[in-house]
Formats: sequence, structure tokens, C-alpha cells
Amino acid sequence: MTSCKNQDKTIVIEVFETSEAGNKLNRITDFKKADEKVVLKLNPEKTFQTITGFGGAFTESSAYLLNNLSKENRKKIIDAYFSESGAHYSLTRTHMNSCDFSLKNYSYTPIEGDKNLDHFTIEEDKNDLIPFIKDALAASTDGFKIFASPWTAAPWMKDNNSWVGGKLRPEYYDTWALFFSKYADAYKSEGIDIWGFTVENEPLGNGNNWESMHFTPEEMTNFVVNHLGPKLEAEGKADLKILGYDQNREHLKEWVDSQYKNEETSKYFDGTAIHWYASTFHYFPEALQYAHHKAPDKFLIQSEACVDAQVPVWKEDSWYWKKEATDWGWTWAPEEDKYLHPKYAPVNRYARDIIGCLNNWVDGWVDWNMVLNRQGGPNWFKNWCVAPVIVDEDADEIYFTPLYYVMAHFSKYIRPGATIIDLENSDDNVMATAAHNPDGSIALVLFNHLESPKSIRLNLDGRTANFSIDGKAIQTILIDGYKTNN
Repeated sequence: MTSCKNQDKTIVIEVFETSEAGNKLNRITDFKKADEKVVLKLNPEKTFQTITGFGGAFTESSAYLLNNLSKENRKKIIDAYFSESGAHYSLTRTHMNSCDFSLKNYSYTPIEGDKNLDHFTIEEDKNDLIPFIKDALAASTDGFKIFASPWTAAPWMKDNNSWVGGKLRPEYYDTWALFFSKYADAYKSEGIDIWGFTVENEPLGNGNNWESMHFTPEEMTNFVVNHLGPKLEAEGKADLKILGYDQNREHLKEWVDSQYKNEETSKYFDGTAIHWYASTFHYFPEALQYAHHKAPDKFLIQSEACVDAQVPVWKEDSWYWKKEATDWGWTWAPEEDKYLHPKYAPVNRYARDIIGCLNNWVDGWVDWNMVLNRQGGPNWFKNWCVAPVIVDEDADEIYFTPLYYVMAHFSKYIRPGATIIDLENSDDNVMATAAHNPDGSIALVLFNHLESPKSIRLNLDGRTANFSIDGKAIQTILIDGYKTNN
């Protein structure tokens, strides 16, 4: 540990850094001199949200790729994500039925008109997806939460009889509610406990490209209040969490207004899920604040994020620190929304968004695919994206991009049950957030997007620590054994 002194008042800290200069979650003790000083003051007595967790998504694409690697490399990746010595992921997502990051369209309910779901089967998941989840659970010392999201019901339940778009036909609302219960039972029979669900991935649609099913806010609220919630309750599954919405933050207000309109509508919603695709730069703090204050005791979880519309860059760390990446909006957004979709450095996007979310009441942050190949797939629609770990399945090679280490700065050191604490920051160019962990440690995460290093003066209860953060770097600073006066 590094002992940083101010006369006889000392904070003992450990500093871990990932940087453009080449650090990859390295513990550092030698700090660069910097003229500019940032003053940070921690106020642990003032607390905000309790953390649910951090992690990524189990997709069929990622699971398929892992099964095409050597056992050694497969285990290396799973341990890197889930073991205590790795990123130690604590909150994860998976898909129900197929999604764009599946090898093909499929449904657990293949028989048309099967209203009682007598032919429900998760057989499609047993070769790739379920073994991935089981091996991740085995690698984890204290487990992790899993929530599941449907992209669409089977076409026969929908008004357009298609995998893409359309709405659930009213006569199948009860059947679709039963689907969630059947899924939880089927996965439990495989030794996998589901923590909860989002009602529908991207209910506003995805431009009619891949699996989707549309709801208005009122339609989703009706489905949850009158069908899904009562069904889970009647079958002894009231403990399963139900997260509403599950799309971009720009429309968050109208969805939480519907979910939490009154006591009756709020009853079965445990929280709200959000995505970041409305912008590659702005994290919509006003919308996040609104959602929290509308329902302060409910979850607010970032359920999906990735560098989308982009083929991954292979074994070139510097690219992930440069303003080279684009997203769907760079090409397709209307002119008045172009400012929301600038080019950006992928590392900046992740670090900026996670810290921004944590400072605005978000309690969980979940990445999208954990593993993709050099093309950014496999993806049946050819919707290529970037993942923190990229593999060449033919050559049996793996590449941990800088995004993996950015995720680990949060997931490894801010644990479930931690509380976000107040932090005074003198410099807007250094983003910062802090959490008080259940074991008593405090984890402080800093991000410096500028080229030049910054000196840091950290204050806690009259004690200080002096260190620095490099230019284009993210740091986690650990302070062990802090106890509040509560």
C-alpha cells in the first residue's frame, strides 16, 4: 500500500490504473508530477443509492465463441470476468428466445396456438448459453444476479406474425406471462436461479431490423399489473424482480410516469432498466434524477451498452483511447440530433457513462456481449458491435481490450451492497465517484480524459493523501477499513 502523509495525518491507499500509456489495472506507487492539482473531499456520512452490481450479458454469440476456443482460453476468459482475481462481475443479463446476437431466430414456444405452453423448451440454450452461465457460476466466489430479457414472443403470438416489430395479441397476454414463469422454472431445473426480468428489450423497437416487439408505456404497465405480476405472484415467484422500460434514457420520463402513476401501477414494478444508445456522449442526468425521485425505492439499472455499429479493432489498444469510434447515430440520426452522436474514444464512453450514472442514482450497470469475434459477431443480422473481449476463434487467440479493464475498475472494487457517498470535486475535467463497500473499504474511481496528468489531493475526515493520475487514465483508489459514525 502507499502511505500518503500530511504531517501526522495519513490515509493509506492503494492505487490501480489503466491508461493510454499502457497500464492495465496495474497497482502503482510512483506518481508523475503535475502542475494542476485537483482537490477531492470524501463525505462518507452523506450516502446515496445502494449498488446492485456491475457486469455483462450472456448471449448465444458469446457462448458459441467460447465453445469454439480451447478449454484453456475458454476458462481464461470466464475466470477473467467472474473470479475474485478477475473483474468479479456481480450483475448479469441474458436473453429469452433469440436476439440479434444469436445464431438464428428461435423461440422456446415453437408450437403455434400452444396457449398453455405445454411444449415450452429451452433445448436451444443447452449447447452454448447454459454451459457458459454454469461455468461462470462455478468461477464466482460469491455468485451473481441474472436478469433475463425477451426481444420478442414467437411470431404466432403477435399481430404481424413476424419476428420483427408488431405487438403481442391481447389473447396471448396470459400465455406470455406464463412464459416468464416457465422460463424461471426451466432454468432453475438446470441449477440456475434467475433474479428477475425486464419486460421487453427496447419496446419502442429497433428500426424493424432484428427481433423486437412493441409496447407503449401504458400497454407495458397493463401487462405487468394485470398479467405478469399476478402470474408470478400466484406461482410463488413474487420475489422475482420486474424491471420496466429497457430502452434509451431520452424517453425515461414517460415510462416511469406510467409505471409509477399510483400505488396500483407501482405494485409489481421493482425498477426500471435503461440503455445508452440515445447518445454516445450525453448520459441524461436530468432524466436519471427524475426517474429516481419518481420512485426512490426502486431499482434504476443500466441494462445494456456497447460500442455499436462498429467492427472491433484487433490488438491495437491505442484505438480504444482515440476519437475514432462511431455509433448508429453518426450515420442515421436526424440532423437535429447529430450533436448527440459525435466520434468518441471507446474508453471515454464507458468511463464517462458509468461514473455519470453512479453520480445520478443508477445502482447497476451492465455491458452487452462479453465476447465477440474479430468481425463483431456472430450476429445473424450482421449488426456488428464491440465487446471488452475479442477472440479469433479460428486461431484460438483472445484479446482483452482496454474496455475490459475499464469495467473491472468498477465491478472488482465496488461490490453489491456498497453505497455511493458524497464527493466534492474541484475539477470538472476529472470525473469522480466513490462508494463505501460492505467490508468497510472505500473505492474511489477517477477518470482523466485530458492528455496531461493531474495531481490529486484527497481529503477524508481531516486526513489527506497526495498522488496523481496520468493523462488519459482511469484509476481506482482503495481505502481500507473506513467506519462511519452511524
